[in-house]
Amino acid sequence: MSQIYLINQTTFQRYEDISVNIKPEKLQAFIKKAQHLDLKPFLGYALYYDLIRNCNIDGTISNDAPQHYKDLLNGAEYLDEKGNIVLYEGLSPMLVYFTFARFIENNAVQYTPTGPVIKHHEQGVAIAPPELVKLVQQHRSIANAYANDVERFLWDNKHLFPLWKYDSSNKSSRQAGPRIRGVDKTAYNYPSDILPTTNYLLINEFLN
Repeated sequence: MSQIYLINQTTFQRYEDISVNIKPEKLQAFIKKAQHLDLKPFLGYALYYDLIRNCNIDGTISNDAPQHYKDLLNGAEYLDEKGNIVLYEGLSPMLVYFTFARFIENNAVQYTPTGPVIKHHEQGVAIAPPELVKLVQQHRSIANAYANDVERFLWDNKHLFPLWKYDSSNKSSRQAGPRIRGVDKTAYNYPSDILPTTNYLLINEFLN
């Protein structure tokens, strides 16, 4: 199957200012990563590949695709189970911001024969690493907000998406900052005067 890109440089212009000098093939490399590393785990392999199967080579949805796939990709206005109107924007904004975060993170670094270095520009000063981290996290946070909208759309229409299997680990794995997956519950990891049998709040329980 040929690589299908669900968004392109024109899509970005609806959400963020991005230089027209960026080569489309360079941007496509990060769109591909966002689709495979962010969108595919979120939707699940079965739903992701079935959606792609219903898309044209240019990333648009096929005319004969099921309507709920058209709505998933392009957005829709619908009523939830309580009768409230929901305006769902589709997958584009989620993908744009996941892609942009990956682009910013990678574009700040240049790989040389002696190793990776921070890029310097003639008409500007390279952003400091702490500020770069904040910028990447900011864009991932925006992407996650849109991902929550996609998740709500799938829940509200779950009867139309039997291939979607909700996985709570996907939600934590896509957060902007580092996540603690678990803590060794042996006595070694407790203070010497507290035993595992006491009512001791584990750090991962505290964070969650």
